[in-house]
Amino acid sequence: MELNIDQSMYTSSDLNQLCGFKIGSGHYAVSVLEVQEVIKPQLLTPVPLAPKYIKGLINLRGQIVTAISLRTLFGLDEIDREDYMNIIVRSGDSLYSLVVDEILDVIDVEKETYETTPETLDEKIKKFISGVYKLEKKLLILLDLEKVLNIERSEDLK
Repeated sequence: MELNIDQSMYTSSDLNQLCGFKIGSGHYAVSVLEVQEVIKPQLLTPVPLAPKYIKGLINLRGQIVTAISLRTLFGLDEIDREDYMNIIVRSGDSLYSLVVDEILDVIDVEKETYETTPETLDEKIKKFISGVYKLEKKLLILLDLEKVLNIERSEDLK
């Protein structure tokens, strides 16, 4: 199953439209404008000597896509499961897959429910977060996609 997102219909001034997803028990999101598509698990080719958060490479209709495990990047234990999902995003000329536990709906959030990232968060995770939306029954963490995709530039990897 593929979910293609028509980005042309998302242009309201009071609302932001986000692609929501779960990692562990947390609710996260990226802007729908950054999402190319959402796909089920694909055959992964492991990359020797890659950082642990690089799950592998995917051949997506002839394009090579780097799969990034957000669970590993955020310091959560990997779970061996076959029902994870891939959020395909583009940065420059490259495609990336954000490997997440579960896809939520496209979420309309009012801009006034946005708060900046709390200063009390650990720097290891705080650097990946743009801010937080206060929803009725939960908080929705907005990821800074550029920082997630350019992790090598934002920290010293060993």
